[in-house]
Amino acid sequence: MENPNFLKQKYNLHNSPEVKSAAKFSKEKIPNNPEDQIQNYLNRLENVVNPAKREGHPNEDRRERNLNLLKPTLYDNFVIKPQDIPESFFENQKRIAREQGHGDIEITDEIRNQHTEVIISDQRSSLDNWINYLTSTDNQEVPYPDWLKYWSFRSILGMGEYDKEKKQFTKRSKGTTKPFPDLDREALAYVLDAVEKKYKKEEIGFDFNDEEGKKEFEKFLQNENFPKLYAWAIEKVTPASKELLANTEGEWKKYEQGSNHLPLVESLQGHGTGWCTAGESTAQAQLKDGDFYVYYSYDENKKPTIPRVAIRMQEGRIAEVRGIAHEQNLDPYVNDIVKEKLTEFPDGKEYEKKTEDMKKLTEIEKKIKTNQELTKEELIFLYEIDDKIQGFGYNEDPRIKEIRKKRNIEDDKLTILECEQKQVANKPEDINENTKVYIGEWNIEIFQTIKNYPNVSHLYESFPDKKIFMRELETDPSINSPEKAEKELRDKNMHLSDGGKDILYKTQFSQEKEKYNLVRFTAKQLGFPNSVVTTDEIYEKAKKIGLELCPTEVGPHLRLQERSRECMLIAMKQIRDRDGNLDVFALHRVGDELVLDGRVASPSIRWSAHSEFCFSFLQNKRGNMFGPQSKNLASIIRGFKVGVKKYTTK
Repeated sequence: MENPNFLKQKYNLHNSPEVKSAAKFSKEKIPNNPEDQIQNYLNRLENVVNPAKREGHPNEDRRERNLNLLKPTLYDNFVIKPQDIPESFFENQKRIAREQGHGDIEITDEIRNQHTEVIISDQRSSLDNWINYLTSTDNQEVPYPDWLKYWSFRSILGMGEYDKEKKQFTKRSKGTTKPFPDLDREALAYVLDAVEKKYKKEEIGFDFNDEEGKKEFEKFLQNENFPKLYAWAIEKVTPASKELLANTEGEWKKYEQGSNHLPLVESLQGHGTGWCTAGESTAQAQLKDGDFYVYYSYDENKKPTIPRVAIRMQEGRIAEVRGIAHEQNLDPYVNDIVKEKLTEFPDGKEYEKKTEDMKKLTEIEKKIKTNQELTKEELIFLYEIDDKIQGFGYNEDPRIKEIRKKRNIEDDKLTILECEQKQVANKPEDINENTKVYIGEWNIEIFQTIKNYPNVSHLYESFPDKKIFMRELETDPSINSPEKAEKELRDKNMHLSDGGKDILYKTQFSQEKEKYNLVRFTAKQLGFPNSVVTTDEIYEKAKKIGLELCPTEVGPHLRLQERSRECMLIAMKQIRDRDGNLDVFALHRVGDELVLDGRVASPSIRWSAHSEFCFSFLQNKRGNMFGPQSKNLASIIRGFKVGVKKYTTK
């Protein structure tokens, strides 16, 4: 049910520049009345975040691309600017340092910049949570009309942190340093359900604890005050106590597809699960498309009433697994229960890594609490050196940061990288024959230095989060055709987009094992710091400094071997796709899924300073490696060896 009149009354939205602009540039003539003008604007927004499917252009890829264009505009308008951070914030940091026994500290430019970076990063990520959720294409998760989503998002833009004592949100100002409000999906479902039912003239049906609480809620609902309603809902949902969580005895219950959604809703409301399924509209939509399983542990009366885990099915497959810990991760006690249950589903094995990761994290947490030493392998896992720790929640398990905060990162770093402090260089002039690790700035000049020292085996801009991509890629000779590459991607649960498939099937694969030296740079690191730059300009600059284009087979081989979630474009000779565009391979991710994509990269296409390109290079002789541009040379050498062998055997 659409209700543009709600936004007219609330914000006078029909007179806003964005609504008028949407009407002006609409392909269809929009009637000159407020409701039609607002609805047209909402439709335009929906088309941006959920573009219509077109043959050959995956909807999810276009959606991600559109969101990546939209988010910087929202950051620019609503995330705090460095110059707006009040001096009182830094004075408060000095006070905290004194209280912690550090004495009077000086807020240097470096400390100021570090705090500024953290503030901005936290605001962006907290805003991303709302953007990603409210623009979700999963109508079983967010089954609310656009006017309600718009109202929610516009409301949180003016909200500061939640004051637990006053049970209300502060107002957001230009100088607010706190992140945007936490996204509590269950509390949000309460609010949106209530407002939607109000306009449908339906009974709300909440279980109010007292008459005073009911009157308070009805007052907030009458005024349609989102901050007040959201605060009320947050207080209504009460998480289970740690004592009750320690008890994992309980039962699984299955709610059949198409069954009455109210028993499921009633079993969840008031337990603080954080699940949006506690909202009637969401539960009804989810049961329409599949079965729903909930694990309830026993309460004090030995009855299964405490929801701990949810498994939602859609079209016969697992759509999601959610727990009741922060951001819907599993709580640390139920890993084995979930692992056993997942064996009952045909696609349960796909969740094996998540259950194993959560089990490892719980074991590490227990070792920390009992003051046991962590092994090198456990530290590599904890700092996500080789792969991202995967959980069942929307965001990373908060225990990861909590555990790291208590660690001495300098000691852990030396253990992980198997080196001594004297073998770590932070400046290019400090690199020598004994250096094993470089952690510092990354650009072309430093790369030219690093090439001369093959003894440097670990490269980071900062440890452990910003690893420098410079590696040797050794191809798998059994993957020597597009068909075999596609099968291997599928077997490894990696997604091949339609655009990626277009150019994959025009890619030449070597029939023998090849070794390619690869390195990645942003356009800024290549020397284009302040403006957009074309593909041709990037390629030309790379050529001047000794970098070369990758053979096209690098894209699929690298995707299959590279588990990192970072995005990059493969600098290669472009391949024409089915629409006539010139494309290159792109490695990126959608959610937890790693993707091999095709991106338009014609000579005149323009890229931002942060766009990352992977090039090949020749290793200096002391490195004892051939680069990809030596492929012809390698072929000549192989041919020479074959010729010698034939000659000597005659």
